[in-house]
Amino acid sequence: MEILIGIVKVVIGFVLLTKGADFFVDGAAAIASKLGVPQIVIGLTIVAMGTSAPEAAVSISAGLMGNNGISIGNVLGSNIMNILLILGLTAVITTLNVQKDTVKIDIPFMLIMTIVMISWGMFKGKFTKFSGIIFLLFLLGYFVYLFWYTKNKTPEDEESKEIKTMLIPVYVLGGLAAIIFGSRFVVSGASEVAGVFGVSDRVIGLTIVAFGTSLPELMTSVTAARKGNADLAIGNIVGSNLFNILFILGITSLIIDLPYLADSANFIIDGFVALGAALLLWLLTLKNRKLNRLGGLIMLVCYTAYFVYLL
Repeated sequence: MEILIGIVKVVIGFVLLTKGADFFVDGAAAIASKLGVPQIVIGLTIVAMGTSAPEAAVSISAGLMGNNGISIGNVLGSNIMNILLILGLTAVITTLNVQKDTVKIDIPFMLIMTIVMISWGMFKGKFTKFSGIIFLLFLLGYFVYLFWYTKNKTPEDEESKEIKTMLIPVYVLGGLAAIIFGSRFVVSGASEVAGVFGVSDRVIGLTIVAFGTSLPELMTSVTAARKGNADLAIGNIVGSNLFNILFILGITSLIIDLPYLADSANFIIDGFVALGAALLLWLLTLKNRKLNRLGGLIMLVCYTAYFVYLL
């Protein structure tokens, strides 16, 4: 019976995710159009923070309850999944054109922040209040850059659905609410099913919880790409990964110390996989500024290998 209830929750969650993503992407694209802001900036900020809300809720709550393995595992697992699985699936569905500035600045910054995260974790052994402050300062600096970029970048003609101004908040907030509640249903259902089989906290954090909290990114990126809003798809993933590291780890480690190296939660391999995923994305988009089906398949193969390792 418990397994059946879990499956029903997963199905309901996917329905909410699918419809919510449609509304959320249309609303975000409309915001960019109305404000005359490049879609990549909306993807890196509003969309990224919105779709990262489940990761924030899960990691902060887990940290407060002392489940440090789930806190850090959720961030690492989500970052790995965002690139290898979500962008991989999205690229298999449709080729993603990547902005020059995204390849030159945003993806390398994500790569550098990933290096900072795993270096701090390995050499210090844990994330503390001091590291939390450092991460939040990096995030503030990145927002300052995005503000400058918006002021100095002329938006290109980008496809967006015509939505009445008064309805845009309904599309964005309603779609995001459906996405978040849908992801909670999926996480709850999948965790109940996994619990029956005695899966560990670390593996649940790196797989089921990471997948559930990454579902908003998955649905948003695939839907954005399908609607021709590739900048929202790429910006969503890069922004979400930065937000996971700088905001979620930053805020959580301000509240409680998060051990990176411990008997119950040793994230050395997972950290290097997250770094490898970021590096792979940069290398695949560096030359032609495109993420095509072959690149997507390479990512999916890499994620499959990582998933097999976890099992």
